[in-house]
Amino acid sequence: MSASLPRPRVGVWLIGARGSVATTVVTGCAAVAAGLHPPTGMVTETPAFTDSGLPALSDLVFGGHDTLDCPLPKRAETLTAGGVLPPGLATAVTAELAAADREIRPGGPAPGDTRSEADLIAAFTHDIRDFTHRHALQRTLVVNVASTEPASQGPGAPLPASTLYALAALRAGCPYVNFTPSEGMHHPVAAREAEHSGLPHAGRDGKTGQTLLRAVLGPMFAQRALHVRAWSGTNLLGGGDGAALADPAAAAAKNAGKERVLADTLGHVPEGEVHIDDVPALGDWKTAWDHIAFDGFLGTRMILQTIWQGCDSALAAPLVLDLARLTARAHEKGLTGPLGALGFYFKDPVGEGPSGLSEQYEALVRFGRGLGRTAEADLGTEAGSSTGVGAEGSPGVEAGERADASEDVL
Repeated sequence: MSASLPRPRVGVWLIGARGSVATTVVTGCAAVAAGLHPPTGMVTETPAFTDSGLPALSDLVFGGHDTLDCPLPKRAETLTAGGVLPPGLATAVTAELAAADREIRPGGPAPGDTRSEADLIAAFTHDIRDFTHRHALQRTLVVNVASTEPASQGPGAPLPASTLYALAALRAGCPYVNFTPSEGMHHPVAAREAEHSGLPHAGRDGKTGQTLLRAVLGPMFAQRALHVRAWSGTNLLGGGDGAALADPAAAAAKNAGKERVLADTLGHVPEGEVHIDDVPALGDWKTAWDHIAFDGFLGTRMILQTIWQGCDSALAAPLVLDLARLTARAHEKGLTGPLGALGFYFKDPVGEGPSGLSEQYEALVRFGRGLGRTAEADLGTEAGSSTGVGAEGSPGVEAGERADASEDVL
């Protein structure tokens, strides 16, 4: 009997690899893979994606960049004390956390860093390629889960750190996912390079809480022909994100995605703003409050108020694992360019796609179905020639589905 070949493994290179989200991603992946916890919150673990050909959680290998030096096992202990991770879990997966921590390399630019932008990109690229080579990985994808940075200052300004990492991902031949509002691949320098890279990419700004709810409620008002006059909100959060978003420029970058969701789903921008308050005592927990003023029949004025309380890392981590698996499979299938069907996960998605959460979910399921098809079943579409939008808008869509799926995007 011949020995079975080892299963190909996929690298997940995390930018901000010692942050709360990254630590929860690594801990959660190990816990679910070992059967210690169910995959709650992971859409890719639902029956709709059983035949999508996604990499198994046990086949993901983690590494990354960070400017912090707190080891992942210690970081996991802190999250346990804060109620983010269940008691005993960090201890149960200490080996996996330590293995990932050994693959974290110094990020930048750190204070006092004298390296040029070209030097930083070259160093980051080398780190990613070395990681891929040493572990004999089938492919590696880069996911930005670092704290939000202020928007860049325009032409002539230094490239933001997120864009340096995005360029390194492209030059290392890796698909890229931006889970943050930071510029990353959106910067014109990176966007031009991405266009010619032949690599899939997705983003930006993960839709985890307040905006997730807005993506559901916005279509409700539009479909019921109720006019929204004002939509105001407040976010209270602590941790690294709270500190980062205390910077008005960083908060503005964050709020742009929240505003886009309302504009896209309502057809107009109502009055009101979102305020973000840093409350360090909250740690990794956040509260989001929305106040919606709308008109009903005969101009009757009404109010809807919502309160969302959740743990940011626990909301984000399963989405990051979903995106890693879906993007890796898209790369394996030869898809290129912006993956619009992953807009389900983002406030400010790249590519074309619907705005309402229900329609975004339907597009995601179709996308997953297409990932599972063989080349012969893809309606003659060659995987290697896809640019993220296949023949008639969606590779892998059955001919009989076209009449009801004209908005399909991949």
